[in-house]
Amino acid sequence: MSGPSYHRPANAAAIAPGRLVYSLSHAPQSPDRTHISGRPGPRDLLSSDSLPFNYLAVDGPIGVGKTTLVEMLARRFEGVKVLEDVENPFLEKFYQDRPGAAFQTQLYFLLSRFKQQQEIIQRELFHRLVVADYPFEKDRVFAYLNLTDDELLIYDKLYAMLEAQIPAPDLVLYLVADVDTCMARIKKRQRNFERQLSSDYLTELLDAYNHYYHYYSRSPVLVVDTRHLNFPQRPSDFEELVAQLKKPIKGTQYYVPLGSR
Repeated sequence: MSGPSYHRPANAAAIAPGRLVYSLSHAPQSPDRTHISGRPGPRDLLSSDSLPFNYLAVDGPIGVGKTTLVEMLARRFEGVKVLEDVENPFLEKFYQDRPGAAFQTQLYFLLSRFKQQQEIIQRELFHRLVVADYPFEKDRVFAYLNLTDDELLIYDKLYAMLEAQIPAPDLVLYLVADVDTCMARIKKRQRNFERQLSSDYLTELLDAYNHYYHYYSRSPVLVVDTRHLNFPQRPSDFEELVAQLKKPIKGTQYYVPLGSR
């Protein structure tokens, strides 16, 4: 089964009916989807400090804290971390001139992500936990936000061929935060190519992610509000999330830390 498919409206920001949800009481009701399916292999005999799956993908908008969490989870469970290659020769130009460089930027990322996932994930998946800071499907979020209709015709054909060769995650950990929080985290890490990133673009991106995961059905999803979390500085934040990951997760579920309520 593929990720959600939809016709993009002329105004890309309009693809999301609303902002990201931050509480269980306001979360959209989603039907049960795919159950977490165990894969055969040495990790089937789980210890009390193991996770009940082999492949976890962490996703979310720019600046939400994906890579930091992936590194902590991989270290905690002695897993393989798969970090997205953010080096893209077209990326700085994209932030300066979005329409002029979007297609080259997107195709470069698509092929780079495909190559990385084939080489690392398929090699390690049956041996130990794999934790990635992106699912392959992430590429579609950016493509539908940034590409023209003509560019999408080409992109969709290539994406469909590649996606069929990539395993779906056993669980997607979808991190959310508001624009101000993401912008503050982006500024703190001081990546040169992100200096041109505007809050308007980030708002569109959050909306696009919200829309995509509202209809996503390829893997179970745990949505985590990260606005008031600090995994590196507060170990209790991290351990509480780990406790949630050890529980069975069906469809789309929402984890709102106590400090966020």
